[in-house]
Amino acid sequence: MSNRQHDSFQVDSGVAEFQADPDRPEAWTLLLDGTPQSHVDLDDPEHLEFEYMRWLGHLVDLAAPAGEPLRVLHLGGGGLTLARYVAATRPRSSQVAVEWDAALVDLVRERLPLPRRGPGRVRVRVGDARALLEEVPAGSFDVVVADLFAQARTPAHLTSVEFALAAARALRSPGLYAANIGDGPPLRHARAQVATVRSVFLDACLIAEPAVLRGRRFGNLVVAAADHGLPVAGLSRRTAGDPFPARVLHGSELDRFTAAAKPVTDTRAEPSPAPPPGTF
Repeated sequence: MSNRQHDSFQVDSGVAEFQADPDRPEAWTLLLDGTPQSHVDLDDPEHLEFEYMRWLGHLVDLAAPAGEPLRVLHLGGGGLTLARYVAATRPRSSQVAVEWDAALVDLVRERLPLPRRGPGRVRVRVGDARALLEEVPAGSFDVVVADLFAQARTPAHLTSVEFALAAARALRSPGLYAANIGDGPPLRHARAQVATVRSVFLDACLIAEPAVLRGRRFGNLVVAAADHGLPVAGLSRRTAGDPFPARVLHGSELDRFTAAAKPVTDTRAEPSPAPPPGTF
């Protein structure tokens, strides 16, 4: 994608726009209905522009020794930023990305093509993330990442205990689950999502910028979980050194954050809150 114009296209989920990055010659931000969805640098797939994507990258880096191939399931495709990162940093990894918007998949393949050569592969499947998650054989993946939004909100059926149980079933041991959450004050949704994940996995932590944790603004939070001890110390060092430092809540700090929040089941699941006007 060598030209630098800003192009807009109609896809199944709304209007997709490719916005050129003025600081990186072959980098683009994919927006859906005006909301930034992905940032992709075709020249440097190891560059992760969005803060929450860097946190997910840190988690992948710490999931296994450096360079070791992983089997990764990406629930939510978009621009395939994290999949490109894994392919670059962990050659020979086997990855599957699930995206419900077929027109967006075709558009990304055309405008932000994946490398045609090189070790490792990324397969893209079109469909509902939960339906496809529930179909995969048990123990199929080392990492499952949920980054699922429609009109800037996570659909209700992708926020429940039943969804987290399906993710846990898809993981082999030792496996890692991570989910991107969008929320703002009073962080009721995020607290419930942490409680939900903790009801399924033995260990969990939450990553976010201090301003979001203090309820000062809407933003992204990433919850990570596993049935083994998470690499919290290493994760804390990495996130503290990011351009926009983040905090990692774990143990008693996470207990206080979650407070009286209850796990969310399918019967009472709701979409995540919509970002306030002017957030992006």
